[in-house]
Amino acid sequence: MKHIISRGASLAALALALAACDPQAIKELEEGVSTEADVVQRFGQPERVWPEAGGAKTYEYNRQPEGMRNYMITIGPDGKMSALRQVLTPENFRRVQPGMGVEDVRRMLGKPAKQVPYQLQNQIVWTWKFLEPPSEKKAFNVVFSPDYRVIRTEVGPDPDGPDMRGGG
Repeated sequence: MKHIISRGASLAALALALAACDPQAIKELEEGVSTEADVVQRFGQPERVWPEAGGAKTYEYNRQPEGMRNYMITIGPDGKMSALRQVLTPENFRRVQPGMGVEDVRRMLGKPAKQVPYQLQNQIVWTWKFLEPPSEKKAFNVVFSPDYRVIRTEVGPDPDGPDMRGGG
């Protein structure tokens, strides 16, 4: 039991350390100048690589479940970084529409913090934690049907926040 707890604590500390390094890594990268190797050196190996038109590719850097951001970094066919985006934004949340497939949502927002099946409701809910400006911790939920099509979206409190803990 002690080993499991210390491993969980180690993973949480690692996730927080990575998130703390992100601002510095971002400062060191420049669109059109930085190379694929520069990106990997500063951010590490991506969670997933998405192919793009014309030979470009987008690297997914997931900071969930401990972090509040996910990054998509596009590498052009010339091997140079052409875009670096933090994707957990209100603008991207509004783009998630009923009927969208799960892969389209994943490609837009990155890997979620949680994926919870609700058997009785016949739904699956994916949750991303994010910061609502200026610094309020929130959750963006996407409710999927059993065939992984978006039914609806909702914004609520951070599921791990202090206002969501029971007690008495």
